[in-house]
Amino acid sequence: MGWQTTVAALCLLTGRVFDAQHHPAAAVKVYLQSVGKKEILSVQTDSDGRYRFSVPAGSYAIHAEGERDETIKVAGERETVDLTLQPPFFDEPAFTVAGVTDNTYRGGHGADTVLRSTEALTKSTEALAEPHHTMAEDYERSGHPLDAVHEFQRAAELDASETNLFDWATELLKHGAPQQAAEVFMKGAKLFPHSERTLLGLATAYYAAGEYERARDWFFKAVDLDPNDARPYAFLSTVQRREITDAAGFQERLARFARLQPENALANYYYALSLCNQHSYKNARPLLMKAVRLDPHLGNAYLQLGIIAQDKQEAIADFEKAIQASPELEEAHYRLSEAYRVGGNAERAKEEMAIYQRLSNETSERIERERAETQRFVIGLPGH
Repeated sequence: MGWQTTVAALCLLTGRVFDAQHHPAAAVKVYLQSVGKKEILSVQTDSDGRYRFSVPAGSYAIHAEGERDETIKVAGERETVDLTLQPPFFDEPAFTVAGVTDNTYRGGHGADTVLRSTEALTKSTEALAEPHHTMAEDYERSGHPLDAVHEFQRAAELDASETNLFDWATELLKHGAPQQAAEVFMKGAKLFPHSERTLLGLATAYYAAGEYERARDWFFKAVDLDPNDARPYAFLSTVQRREITDAAGFQERLARFARLQPENALANYYYALSLCNQHSYKNARPLLMKAVRLDPHLGNAYLQLGIIAQDKQEAIADFEKAIQASPELEEAHYRLSEAYRVGGNAERAKEEMAIYQRLSNETSERIERERAETQRFVIGLPGH
């Protein structure tokens, strides 16, 4: 007699198997093994992903075809256990991380403002990650980023979850491999098309690689996932390339955000900034005024008001408010210095210019230090 008939009372174990998108998985084998015994039972799911076993009460290891074991306890007359298939890592990466190169890499494309926007977008992408890969983080902290990226890669190959793919791609992006990061982000986007942070990461990777039209398309897709979510608009407002800012749909999306959240200071500021970039100052000014009313600490909005002000004294007042709200805002000090100079106040102009130069030097030193500390990967094709 089989082990399952050694006791009279049998329990009915049923459940369903779903794929990664939570669709019923038909014709999938489900395996069940009593803990401590060799015999393995198996059944195949029906067209609705359902399976059933009749077994004695006890502890069992259960798994669907290709998945890892899950330990369960069967105690009552009827137990229900649903299983979800993890998405496979459907192909090998078309690159290998072959080593670490020197730290003089500057990356980026175009003017320094674009490079800085690239770095800002990369940091914003990093901020979306959730710390949990202890070993990889230890490697990173100890100055071994190559080991860290391999650890992230191994995790993604064993379990191609949204989190593992995102973390692997972000590590590549962080260390100056945007094209390879885009490849991994793309895998994530295909498997998890509703993951906002994956779409933002993919857009950022294309932006860092200088593929601005591709970046634009993915930024727009991320924003459109949930038009009420503020996070993607912050990414969109950071870009500095006209291939994106002048594209059809860019300003319309920021206008939509301001319309959906009229009492959100940043929503009004982002839309106003896009209007200023198109020289539509008359329409931008009311939005900027509303933004600073909603958030008096929004220094950038005061700065923009000063830039578009037609009256010199009004501009000075706006720049002073910008500095009061954000003392480290370099451009506000520079523009205030110029306003004082034009107005004949040479002493105040000199003071503000000195502050601007100090802040600018500190920022440049910090950026150069961060760039030097960030090791860049040497990427090669498999077998090379």
